[in-house]
Amino acid sequence: MKFHNKEAIYLQIVEMVCEKILTRQWGAGEKIPSVRELAVSIEVNPNTVLRAYGFLQEKEIVQIKRGVGYFVSKGAFGATLAFMKTKFLENDLPLFFRSIRLLGIDFDDLQARFELLEESDERNENK
Repeated sequence: MKFHNKEAIYLQIVEMVCEKILTRQWGAGEKIPSVRELAVSIEVNPNTVLRAYGFLQEKEIVQIKRGVGYFVSKGAFGATLAFMKTKFLENDLPLFFRSIRLLGIDFDDLQARFELLEESDERNENK
């Protein structure tokens, strides 16, 4: 996994797990990689993964079954969607709006770009 300096690594891991849930790669009740397995696969300290999993437990996105491992919670999809939507609206959207204002980009430009992106996504899905 490639990390960036703008956000703590454990939060980037949280985002990765949330993306897997929102794209339905990991479903409710499914076992997820152990702390050690994930740490090795993304090349981070196990304590960093443990911190991410603890954060996700607090948000009721994952749960631990002692002696068995970590699992996606039953209501994880809804909890993840709510968490990520709030995060986007509070953190990313204000920066986005600031950038478009500074760059003089209007909503017509944004709509045209969005439509191009939608068309591209549709073409990629039909392949």
